[in-house]
Amino acid sequence: RHPLATFFHLFFRVSAIVTYLFCDWFSNSFVACFVTILLLLSFDFWSVKNVTGRLLVGLRWWNQIDEDGKSHWVFEAKRVPTTAASTEAEARIFWLGLIVCPVIWTMFFFSTLFSLKLKWLALVIAGISLQTANLYGYIHCKLGGQKTISRVTSRLFGTTDVPKRQSRRISEDGTEDTGR
Repeated sequence: RHPLATFFHLFFRVSAIVTYLFCDWFSNSFVACFVTILLLLSFDFWSVKNVTGRLLVGLRWWNQIDEDGKSHWVFEAKRVPTTAASTEAEARIFWLGLIVCPVIWTMFFFSTLFSLKLKWLALVIAGISLQTANLYGYIHCKLGGQKTISRVTSRLFGTTDVPKRQSRRISEDGTEDTGR
């Protein structure tokens, strides 16, 4: 069980939404509200991508740039034999938060656009972008993860040849490129 990870998975997301809704009540400074919400969205993106995804559902993703400057997306899914009821509840909370929050930010986009509060539009687009990037990454992990976390880790650290280990890249299709 990971109650702290579950808490922070929802805390930053909900805090950004609540702050966006009620920021005008607490502060007259647009800049302070903008920076606060953007920081909450950034903390949420980082914590979901690097911590809660691994702990709550056993998934992770990242982007890797090779020597040629090409971008390779890596999606991983850890094999979990059986999950307890508490883990299933945490996984449901994870996916619910991951799906509902981008929908809320999309509603904010249309309400901002139609109410002509265009100064908030950049913030709402940032919220949609950060939330959707995590959703996209985790959907790819769930539906098409090519490698398990343990296999990739053992391949990266299982060899004693350091230069070879540093030049090893795993592409999106799961193949390994050991060229220099």
